Amino acid sequence: MIIIYINHFLLGEQLKIYLVGGAIRDSLLGLSVQDRDWMVVGATPEQMLKKKNQQVGRDFPVFIHPITYEEYALARTERKNGVGYNGFSVNFSPNVTLSEDLIRRDLTINAMAQDKHGNLIDLFCGKKDLNNRILRHVSLAFQEDPLRVLRVARFAAALAHLGFQIAKETLNLMTSMCNNKDLLHLFPERIWKETEKGLRTNNPHVYFQVLHACNALNDLFPEIIFLYQNLYCSALNFIRSCAIYVGFKEMFRISRFTKNIDIRFSYFSQFFSRIFCTPDIFTDDYFFYKKPTILVNSLCTRLKIPLEIKKISIFMCGFHNFLQTINIQPTHLIVKFFNIIDVWRNPGILKKFIYLKFYYSHVNLISSKKITLGVLINKMFNIVKKISIKSIDFRNKYKGIAIRNELNRLRIKYLERWRLLQKFTYIKKNN
Repeated sequence: MIIIYINHFLLGEQLKIYLVGGAIRDSLLGLSVQDRDWMVVGATPEQMLKKKNQQVGRDFPVFIHPITYEEYALARTERKNGVGYNGFSVNFSPNVTLSEDLIRRDLTINAMAQDKHGNLIDLFCGKKDLNNRILRHVSLAFQEDPLRVLRVARFAAALAHLGFQIAKETLNLMTSMCNNKDLLHLFPERIWKETEKGLRTNNPHVYFQVLHACNALNDLFPEIIFLYQNLYCSALNFIRSCAIYVGFKEMFRISRFTKNIDIRFSYFSQFFSRIFCTPDIFTDDYFFYKKPTILVNSLCTRLKIPLEIKKISIFMCGFHNFLQTINIQPTHLIVKFFNIIDVWRNPGILKKFIYLKFYYSHVNLISSKKITLGVLINKMFNIVKKISIKSIDFRNKYKGIAIRNELNRLRIKYLERWRLLQKFTYIKKNN
């Protein structure tokens, strides 16, 4: 592992500077190094500012290098003196040693350092745990910060493809923290920030699996607990296995196609519709199922999830049953679906639906094996979007709301004709 040290002369030769954290971990794993963080031992804030570094953060001094723009943090220790993220007293005096700083870190694989000569400083067997694919806490100081439960879940998701597992003693410690309700002190913004990072990993479902394993879901995502229940569905006459497994499977599948957070989260959220008995197929509830969307709305509101993610998640959940049976739904409801999601003013929203597929193999849907649900929805929209005010002269015949009604009528007519043609073609090919 070779990390080039540059521009340290601006900080002064008398200071000890170490590369720390993720850059060392990723380099040893053969992964690309995205960011480099540095620790400075034996310095004061005044010395750092004198060397033209820009200070950021109020709780403890972190500085931005004037040339590389990388972060340089003073070595520090922390002592728990309250609750929550801000319940710490921080000491960043020049007397704080390298080992005192490293021992406060979360995992051994993140507690390694490298000096300017390239020598690895591994006081807590981080390299051994890397080789053994183990996520292990450094010390009992781990339990002072409940956010670390989420961070371990995120690292488990990020490194799952390399075979990493959480050490039993670390998982036990995380479980103890959750059972003590330590996670209730976390701010919603910080919960979502870590969750967002977890959703960006190669295996985002692992993030939630770990949180469930240590009982964190009870306090952070209580709505998701419902997805672990079995449900007998009289409408389709079968016992639905826990929706969580279908949700995790779908989240894993989607992560192969896109890193888009609102798609990953909303495709998982759609399965909230499966924790309630399915309503009769040709009812308003079946068209847009409001009951499960209450849970999605509650989760998104409590964690202050961005509105765009909240909106598409509610759409995916509420319209889940309807879209899964779209081939046997009346055409006027399909056009109504396009109206509700406001595809006319925001056609880009259909890109969110493009990866959808038919999940219920026992339902006999014409062409479901020949075309995915997402592609079918887009094909239908391509038919109805041809009918617009510009394409037909409405001015001399209709005014006001009559224009909208006529547009709607023609869209239904053209889409119905296209659907009948597709059905006829399908039957002809299979007879």
